[in-house]
Amino acid sequence: MLGLRPVRSRRILRDVTTTIVTTPVDDDGLLLHADDATAQVCLTVVRLISVLERRRVAPADIVAVRLLVVDTEPAAGLVPVVAEELERLAVSAPVGVVPITAPVEAGMLVAPPGDVRGTDHPPPMNGEHMTASTPDLTPLRGLGTVHLPDDPGYETACLAWNRTAVQRPAAVAVPESPDDLARIVRMASGLGLRVAPQTTGHGAGSMQDVAFDDVLLLRMERLTGVQVDPISRTARIQGGTLWSDVLAAIAPHGLTALHGSAGDVAVVGYLLGGGLSFYGRAHGLALNAVRAFDVVAPSGDRVRADAEENADLFWALRGGGGNFGIVVAVELDLLPIADVVAGMMLWDLDRAPALLPAWAQWTRNAPESVTSSFRIMRFPPLPELPPFLSGRNLVVIDGAILEEDDRAAGILAPLRALQPEMDTFARIPAEGVLAMHMDPPDPMPGVSDHAMLTGLPDDAVAALLESAGPGAETPLLIAELRHLGGALARAHDGALARLDGEYALFTVCVVPAPEMAEVCDAATRDVVAAMRPWSTGGRFANFSDRPADAATMFDPPDWERLLRARERHDPERTLVAAHVVGER
Repeated sequence: MLGLRPVRSRRILRDVTTTIVTTPVDDDGLLLHADDATAQVCLTVVRLISVLERRRVAPADIVAVRLLVVDTEPAAGLVPVVAEELERLAVSAPVGVVPITAPVEAGMLVAPPGDVRGTDHPPPMNGEHMTASTPDLTPLRGLGTVHLPDDPGYETACLAWNRTAVQRPAAVAVPESPDDLARIVRMASGLGLRVAPQTTGHGAGSMQDVAFDDVLLLRMERLTGVQVDPISRTARIQGGTLWSDVLAAIAPHGLTALHGSAGDVAVVGYLLGGGLSFYGRAHGLALNAVRAFDVVAPSGDRVRADAEENADLFWALRGGGGNFGIVVAVELDLLPIADVVAGMMLWDLDRAPALLPAWAQWTRNAPESVTSSFRIMRFPPLPELPPFLSGRNLVVIDGAILEEDDRAAGILAPLRALQPEMDTFARIPAEGVLAMHMDPPDPMPGVSDHAMLTGLPDDAVAALLESAGPGAETPLLIAELRHLGGALARAHDGALARLDGEYALFTVCVVPAPEMAEVCDAATRDVVAAMRPWSTGGRFANFSDRPADAATMFDPPDWERLLRARERHDPERTLVAAHVVGER
């Protein structure tokens, strides 16, 4: 733990402290040198020196170094090791020892150093920055469950659904109610912290260019619940609720919603990004179903945003992301659909050269009542997978058809003529659509990339087959095309007015070991690069789990309006969103 000479921050005009967190873990958060205190402290200090050099902290600014240790007995031997390592930076500050009561995780004997005082250093490099936090964050503990970096529960509280995403915030808070959340936001603002709301962390990969040292990670997972009004066909959904819980609540009333393809995704994050449903070509983006948002503003005030009250905020939240307020509840229009024709067809990957052009032609003639996807999938031989998936390379076409059975059968006939190995298309309860797409049910380490495509002419089909088809040597798990158009392409009143493109391309690679990260990242990028001649140049927030320019997600006039809305609703840049509007 370092102390720097007090200076005045550009952002908060008072003496401040920045928390720099370094731990004896690798880039994927896995502990190195378990139970070896000397090795752990060396690695921790080496990482700390790297951060200080990258951020150009002057050695003269460091006035104190404190080493947090679980066992103080060997600490006397660790102090000279730390001092010797710091000498390489010409740091002569005294090194002290602070005992902590429990390890961050089993085998970790040296807890994270941090607390760098003073932030008015030269400009950041490589997208990183040093921002202000307070010397003492313990007042947050009076506001419910709060995890600070030296707490045993901190590491678990930081985990995102995508396990490759590294999040080391100044603190993690888990509010029990919207009022708790408002109080936490007010105190965090007073302490000089920025706030990053997050429920599952499905989109945390897009935040890997964020310096978290002055960020309070706000976990929404306890703010759950669904109130259904079957007469008005609406639901009021609390801000941390997952889609699986919403469908379970509304299905008994013969209702469904413009939900996504996975039940473990949080409703609010999905809606703030736009929301692409398997009913999308008929009903448009899910954001069009929002009636109102209940919002905690960056000031901590509670406000309602709908078409009449705070209409500008309502417009910005409909697809503009989490840059404008923290949504603690949403009122949503529901669809009077109790059951639907939906399912999947499956073939061996060797059939892809015939199947992809056939599906592309089929989609060109499909009515707006049909929303489907085409996926090339490569599964490792895992015992937890069903036999028809484990160890196999496949083509899967799935989707939903909002038609009567006879009409749906006629629409599906061209695909069934291709003789799938498996065909599950049938009329099913609407709740079953959540499982149809076979999204991974548990958190996993992975990387992805994405592009919006103008169409699928023959040369585009050939390019995708060459980069991801049967002959491609690639570690990809999925290369997916989602059919767009229809109501998705028609402009509506929201920050994300429409989706520009006929298809969305999404590539995913599971990272089985840290040393595979670069290979997997390159694999996802390579397919997107191969399809660049047919790219619109735009992106879709729900499919973008890597740092990206958010301006590419909106029409230019809407982007300019979003920039003005950010200035009005969060001029201090208190909120940290997955895809930032304006500067962070």
